[in-house]
Amino acid sequence: MGDAGLFQLGIGLETGAQAEDHRNRKVATVSGPAAGPVLGGGDRADHFVRRDGRVFAGTHLIIEVVNGSGLDDAARIEQAFRDCVDRCGATLLHIHTHKFSPQGVSGVAVLAESHISVHTWPEVGYGAFDVFMCGDANPWAAVDVLKQAFGTQDVRVTELLRGEGLVPAACAA
Repeated sequence: MGDAGLFQLGIGLETGAQAEDHRNRKVATVSGPAAGPVLGGGDRADHFVRRDGRVFAGTHLIIEVVNGSGLDDAARIEQAFRDCVDRCGATLLHIHTHKFSPQGVSGVAVLAESHISVHTWPEVGYGAFDVFMCGDANPWAAVDVLKQAFGTQDVRVTELLRGEGLVPAACAA
């Protein structure tokens, strides 16, 4: 496999993720702005969300766009991803979409905070979006972006708190 193929697989990227060692994972606490548990010790914040006395890895929204328009337009979906990233306060790493024939689009926006993904059925005006974000990003801000981008008020949302209960209560303070 050539260098370009390895790059597409994420091999050789200088993110530090490949070198991370999880064998001796510890939970430690730090003080100051990044207060809270740190996985693996040191000064790496865990990016868990703390809300209403609950601690979880991130908020995962299952967003169903109903009676939407433009759901067969990959460029429009990519722009909606970018607008969601901006409005949610997230960090975009990569976008990839695929246009099906005769219709439909699948796509993913890979974020530092996790991802946004979609699969569409434009023939019935339906788009199945996932918006999963950890840290300080606000995935709920994506709902209004998607309403506007696809011209519908019929957007249905289910919220999942991913990883809830994984951080010991003593570390949640």
